[in-house]
Amino acid sequence: MTTARRGRVPQRRIAETVAAELRASILAGDDNYRLPTQDQLVKEFGVSYPSIREALRILETEGLVTVRRGNVGGAEVHRPDESSAAYHLGLALQGARVTLGDLAAGLRTLEPMCAAECARREDRAETVVPALTANIDASAELVADGVAFTHTAREFHDIVVSFTPNATIRHIVSSLVALWSAQEEAWAEALTRRGEYPSQVEAEKVVRTHQRIVDDIKAGRDTQAERLARAHLAATQRMVLERFDDGVVNVSSAMARMAIQSNHRSRNRI
Repeated sequence: MTTARRGRVPQRRIAETVAAELRASILAGDDNYRLPTQDQLVKEFGVSYPSIREALRILETEGLVTVRRGNVGGAEVHRPDESSAAYHLGLALQGARVTLGDLAAGLRTLEPMCAAECARREDRAETVVPALTANIDASAELVADGVAFTHTAREFHDIVVSFTPNATIRHIVSSLVALWSAQEEAWAEALTRRGEYPSQVEAEKVVRTHQRIVDDIKAGRDTQAERLARAHLAATQRMVLERFDDGVVNVSSAMARMAIQSNHRSRNRI
């Protein structure tokens, strides 16, 4: 009985194996984790340079590294965060032709629950309330600047979600918030250029509503905080949806991607 000869392992399979190990190291490492050089990787894994380069290309398509070429070449590591999750989710929604109205409805279902969770936190007075109050103060100073106000006011929603204790809910909802914020900020810039941005009076109304939500969170009124957050979200969404309800979620434009990235804020508050 003859033994079948084992064929040569394809380079792609070797690269996928290397990529899997490097991916695990990136995800398990801290924010300062750095990949070894290509020379070191070749020696460590005992494979060819083409296999290492293919492994890095795999990780690059996943957004985990950026390969710099030339005299200052190397691989820069990017740990996944809410902005990268939002971007890839947005690509899936855009590919499925999901409308802004659909995204808005999903956000109205999930985000207000985070306000209720904030109101249930025993440490809300020391953690949640000061952060939200600081944002309200910053927003109040920008009511005459449409684009800057929209960006800062949208951060209020990011902060509420960031204090949600459940990590799974926090990451999912923060991705939806980032997606909506990108659409709303693009909308704000377009209307400002046309001189059609909502009035300062409307901006001041948003500030007052945010303060009412904070008051409910501070008092531990979870049901009221959730109800007010949902009504407020519907009202602010309405301004966008009146013009773009049938529009498809769009994250592939440079403007949308930059908005998603700028909306990400690293917070270790839980």
